[in-house]
Amino acid sequence: MLTTLQTSYTDTRAADLAWRLGMEPLPALAVLPLRLDRTEVELRLLGASHQVLVEDSDGRCSETVACLPGSSTPLPLGVAKQLGDWEYEFGARVETLAPSAFEVRAQELLALVAEHPHGLAGVFPGSPYAFTALLAHRQDRGEGVDGPSWGRLAWRTWHAYPQEGRLVTTRSRVGVRVAEPV
Repeated sequence: MLTTLQTSYTDTRAADLAWRLGMEPLPALAVLPLRLDRTEVELRLLGASHQVLVEDSDGRCSETVACLPGSSTPLPLGVAKQLGDWEYEFGARVETLAPSAFEVRAQELLALVAEHPHGLAGVFPGSPYAFTALLAHRQDRGEGVDGPSWGRLAWRTWHAYPQEGRLVTTRSRVGVRVAEPV
């Protein structure tokens, strides 16, 4: 789903983004509720970027990546946390692209997310390349790099800053570790 957000462009620098886990739902400009198997998911576009809410019988998770008042902590490159029975992983990357490469990449990402049934993208007024996009998917169980497989839900996000030529990409996943049969 692609939408034009009716707000000013709040977080105007990639360096302004912060990450928080466990925040309550913030006011959203657009929401895409999903049910992926037995997991309830809300992809939320904020005036200051994104929030993902996940809930099922194993627990709850809330991830917020946004320009947060009073936060001076930079966006982490990687985080792994235990949330009750769940394991949560987060990773972020910032790319700096030339203007023509930025426009091409922005168009590709917006097309990908707009056409995906589990995708939500919002374009901010003033530039067709100032956007936040989220894409959620079930992650099949499979052998992981670190041993026993796990999976439940994964999502990717993109935060575009055309005035800087920067694209912030995040990857997250949350699930219950599954022991391999002996």
